Amino acid sequence: MYRFDLIVRGGTIATASDVFRADIGIRNGRIAQIGEALTGDCEVIDASGKYVLPGGIDSHVHVSQPSGEGIVMADDFESGTLSALFGGNTTIMPFCLQEKGRPMREALTAYHKLAEGNCYTDVSFHLIVSDPTDSLLGQELPALAADGYSSFKVFMTYEDLRLSDAEILKTLDVARSTGATVMVHCENEDAIRFLIARHEAAGDVAPRAHASTRPVAVEREATHRALSLAEIVDVPIVIVHVSNGEAMEEIARARARGLKVVGETCPQYLVLTAEDLDGMDWEGAKFVCSPPPRDKAAQAECWRGIETGVFDLFSSDHCPFRYDDERGKRNPKGLTSFRHIPNGIPGVETRLPILFSEGVMKGRIDLPRFVSLAATAHARTYGLYPEKGTIAIGSDADLAIWDPAEKRTIRHADLHDGADYSPYEGLEVTGWPTTVILGGRVMVRDNTLVGAKGDGTYRSARTRGAAPL
Repeated sequence: MYRFDLIVRGGTIATASDVFRADIGIRNGRIAQIGEALTGDCEVIDASGKYVLPGGIDSHVHVSQPSGEGIVMADDFESGTLSALFGGNTTIMPFCLQEKGRPMREALTAYHKLAEGNCYTDVSFHLIVSDPTDSLLGQELPALAADGYSSFKVFMTYEDLRLSDAEILKTLDVARSTGATVMVHCENEDAIRFLIARHEAAGDVAPRAHASTRPVAVEREATHRALSLAEIVDVPIVIVHVSNGEAMEEIARARARGLKVVGETCPQYLVLTAEDLDGMDWEGAKFVCSPPPRDKAAQAECWRGIETGVFDLFSSDHCPFRYDDERGKRNPKGLTSFRHIPNGIPGVETRLPILFSEGVMKGRIDLPRFVSLAATAHARTYGLYPEKGTIAIGSDADLAIWDPAEKRTIRHADLHDGADYSPYEGLEVTGWPTTVILGGRVMVRDNTLVGAKGDGTYRSARTRGAAPL
C-alpha cells in the first residue's frame, strides 16, 4: 500500500487542459498519486460534488508597501495572505519597492523580514524598479535575477515612480540578457498631469475626477509605447491591469507582429464602472484605482478578452487602504482633492469567487480556462511552474476545493483583509472555495481556519520559464 499523508477523494479535478474525476494522494507536501479508489492510513477529505482545483496564484498584489508620507497600506503579510487564503489562493506575488537612492538588495532584505513567519500562503516577490542607476542595471538586477527574483515592474505614471522611455529600454535590455520578465503599468503621466491641471482650474476635484483625468487614450497610448519599446529590445513583456478594448487591440496587434505579450486584467474592470467613483460624501474614493474602471462597453470588451485569450492573467491588483482613516483614503489632503487619494482597492479574497461566479457559472468560460486564468498562466509566466499552478504528480499539493453551489453575498464583514470596506460590497456570487490546502497541509477546512501563521514560505522563481503562454 502506498503511504499517503492525506487523500482528497471523489472530487472533480480540473487543470488548465482537463476535467476528470479522481482521488489525489499527497505525501511530503507534494502530489504523489492521482487515481481511483486510493486508500491509506491517513486523513481523507471527501470532495464529492465539489471541484478540486489548483490553489490560486495572485501575481499582482501590494502588501506592506511604502505609500507616501502619512499614508499606510491596510494589509501587511499576515492579513494579506490570510485574506488570499480564504479566497482560494495558495500563492501571492507582492512587490518589493525600490525607493530612490536605496539599493534593491537592501529593500529586499527589509521586505523579507516583513514576510518571514507571518504568511498563510506562499509568497514570491516582484521587484519595482524606480531608480535605474548604472549599478542597479549593470550589477544588482542581473545578480537578483540569478537568485530567483525574475520579474521586474516599471511604471509609466506616478511622478515618483515613472521611468523615461530610455530607462525602460535599459531595464528591458537587462531582462533580455538575464531571462527576467518585465511588467509595465501603462498610463501617460504627462497627459494625466495636463488633465489634472485643467480639472483643478475648473474646481473639479471630487473623486470622480480621478477617472476623467485618466481616460482610455492615456492608457492606450502608453500601452502602444510600451509594446513598441519591447519590440525594439526584442523581449517578452507583461501589460498589467488592462481596462478597455482599445488597449486590448494594441496587444493583439503586437502579437500579430510576432511580439510575445502577456495580457492581464482584474475584477474591477469586469464589475465596476467609473460611475462608482461618483459617491456621496467623498465615498467615491473607495473606488479610486489606476487605471480607473471604465463604462459598460469597456466591461464587455474585457469579458471578450477573458473569453478569447487576449488576457492570460486574471489578478486582483489588491492595493488596500482603509477608507475611514486619516492614513488612508480620507487623509487630510485626500479630502481636498482626488489627486491625494491613495490609488488602489482591496480584492485578493474576492478575485476568484467573482471570476468563478460571473465566468464559469454564467457560461462565459469553462473550468480549464478558469484554472489557467486563476493559477496556471501565473505560474508559467513568472517561473513557478510546474511546482505550482497545476495538479500533477510531483507538483506542490496546493489545492482549493470549491463548492459550486455555495451562494454568498460579498460583505466586508465576512472578509479577512485589513481594509474597512470592499468595493464589491453586495455583489452576489455562486461558488466559493471552502477548503484550501497548502503544500499538503490543510489550511482552511469547511470555511474555518485550521492552519497557522508562518505555514506559508517564500518561493523563488526561475528566469525565462516565464515565457508567456
